[in-house]
Amino acid sequence: MRSLASPEKSIISAAISVEDDGTVKFLDAEGKPLRPEWIAKAKRQKGDQIRELLVKVCDEMNAKVDALGTIHVQTPGPHERLRYESREFDTPRPGKPVIKPPGFLGWLLKSVRERIDAENAKREATYQIATGEWQSAKAAFDKSERARKALLEERVFSEVEAMEEVLEGALQIIEWPRETAVSAEVDNGGRLVLLDVDLPEIEDLPKTTASVPARGYKMTVKELASGKLQKLYMQHVHGIGFRIIGEAYAVLPKAEEVVLSAFSQRSNKATGVVGDEYLYSVRVKREQWSEISFDKLEGVDVITALERFELRRDMTKTGVFRPIEPLMGDHK
Repeated sequence: MRSLASPEKSIISAAISVEDDGTVKFLDAEGKPLRPEWIAKAKRQKGDQIRELLVKVCDEMNAKVDALGTIHVQTPGPHERLRYESREFDTPRPGKPVIKPPGFLGWLLKSVRERIDAENAKREATYQIATGEWQSAKAAFDKSERARKALLEERVFSEVEAMEEVLEGALQIIEWPRETAVSAEVDNGGRLVLLDVDLPEIEDLPKTTASVPARGYKMTVKELASGKLQKLYMQHVHGIGFRIIGEAYAVLPKAEEVVLSAFSQRSNKATGVVGDEYLYSVRVKREQWSEISFDKLEGVDVITALERFELRRDMTKTGVFRPIEPLMGDHK
């Protein structure tokens, strides 16, 4: 009688990645391409997971594009003032050391007792050092908290330097989709805020969208049409200005007027030299700003919204900007 051995099973580790052009790559543990037969098996055994990965990558790519046109929806209202909220010092105090008793041998032998005493003294010294460092760190934290409380509850109402500090802090924590720099100056006792915004260039924007076909294991990546890209840029740069104005009014309770001017680095068509060119400049009074429904920003067209104020802009309907001279603050 003859017995047949069961065929051995092989376990292959594979990594799956999606390239920027939508190509799906199957790699082995050494980063080398899988053989076609193993790729076929992976698709049969893990087909649903592979498609889930494709959908996830596709959604992430499209979300980055969508975020450019909706950055204004996170704008705080002018009455949502930045308030002080206390924080706890979360570093635990060092625990007291456990003192080792001399024991029978310690009482019997002087050398043993001296060794145990030395170990206990070392533990105590280490504890005292750690406690001193903890007390210093807590004192520094408490001092910082008192300063932050005074900044947000007192100084921001009366000191221009404090106003600029609070505004700078609020602007720094914004996660811009593309590199965006803001310089700010508070004038006229806190009633006037001057903002200069260095916008991203249109070349910096993502230019592709993706979709996952109903069949197959691939992702289709398409270039945005030039008109759509220009419109997206138009929405994005206006959304940036809208968001910054909102932040200024939310954190500066004395501000009554904001003048924001936005520029970008562009090549001069006459000389070819790249330089700063202002794309738009807007003056916004707090009273006018407060008329916006900040709980319904998803339905606000930021391009039209900024037109409600004193706006200096030379832009075609398709979103092509021509350089302008920025507005000046009204120093009184």
